[in-house]
Amino acid sequence: MTLLRERSDRGQAAPSSRGGLLIGLLRTARPKQWVKNVLVAAAPAAAGVLFTAHALTRLALVFVLFTACAAAVYLVNDARDAEADRAHPVKCRRPVAAGQVPVPVAYAAGITLGVLAPAAAALLCPPELAALLAGYLVMQLAYCVSLKHVLVVDLAVVTAGFVMRATAGGLALGIPLSRWFLITTGFGALFMVAAKRYSEAVQLAGNGGATRALLTEYTTGYLRFVWQLAAGVAVLGYCLWALEEGGVPHTSVLPWRQLSVVAFVLAVLRYAVFADRGTAGEPEDVVLGDRALALIGLVWAAMYAAAVADW
Repeated sequence: MTLLRERSDRGQAAPSSRGGLLIGLLRTARPKQWVKNVLVAAAPAAAGVLFTAHALTRLALVFVLFTACAAAVYLVNDARDAEADRAHPVKCRRPVAAGQVPVPVAYAAGITLGVLAPAAAALLCPPELAALLAGYLVMQLAYCVSLKHVLVVDLAVVTAGFVMRATAGGLALGIPLSRWFLITTGFGALFMVAAKRYSEAVQLAGNGGATRALLTEYTTGYLRFVWQLAAGVAVLGYCLWALEEGGVPHTSVLPWRQLSVVAFVLAVLRYAVFADRGTAGEPEDVVLGDRALALIGLVWAAMYAAAVADW
C-alpha cells in the first residue's frame, strides 16, 4: 500500500512540475513587455489603413512573430545572466535565476523560438520583414553577449529594437515611412530607454552596480542629460510633423494635427515626472499603471485619429 501511495504521489507531482516549468517559461518571456510590440501598428495607424481585415490579420501575425523573437532573446539573456540575477534584490525572483526553469531548458526554448520565428516570417510575410526579424535577433543576441557592456552602444541597440518594431508594421503592409515618423519614434524610444537606465542607476546607487556593471560607468547626470535631450528631439520631430502641411488642403473642423502636439507634449512631461523621480525603471508599469498618462494617451490617440481621417 505504501509503495502504491508513493507511486501515486509521484504521478501527481510530475504534472505539477511540468506546469511549473511552463509557467516559468511564460514568465521568462515577459508578458508585460509584449505591450512594446503594439508598435507594429504605429505606421499603419499613421497611414490610416489600420482598420482593414488585411491589415489587422497581417499585423496580428507580425505581433506574434516579434513576441516570439523577443521571448527568445529574454530566455537566452536570463540563462546567461542567471548568476548575476541571483545577486539582485528583484531579479533574483526571475524563474531562471530562482531555479524554476533550468538554464539548459531556457537556452533550448530560446534557440527554438529564435529559429522558428524568422522561418515563419520567411514563409508568411514579405522577405524584407523576415530579414528585419533576423537582424533584430542577431542584434539583440549580440547585445546579450557583449554590446550591453559598451557605453552608449547599449542605449542605441535597445532604442533600435523599438524602431525596428515600428518599422515592421510598415514593411508588412508596404507602407513608406516618413522621416518624422522615424525621428519621433527613435528619440521617443531613446527617452524611455535612458530614463529606465537613469532609474536603475538611482535605485542601485548604494549597491555598487552589482548586477549591471555598466551602470557604474554611467553617471546619473549623464543619463539625465540623455533622456532630456531625447525628449526634446522627439517633441521637435513631432512638432515638425504636425506643422508640415505638405500642400494638402485641410477640410477638418479643427486642426487636429497641430492640436495633437499639446497632448503629445503633456504625455512626455507626465512620463518625465517618473523619470525625474527615478521610478521609470519599468516603462510598461508606468505606461499601464498611471491613469493620468493613460488619459492623456487616449486624448492624443483620438486627436491623431481625427487628423489621419481628416475629420
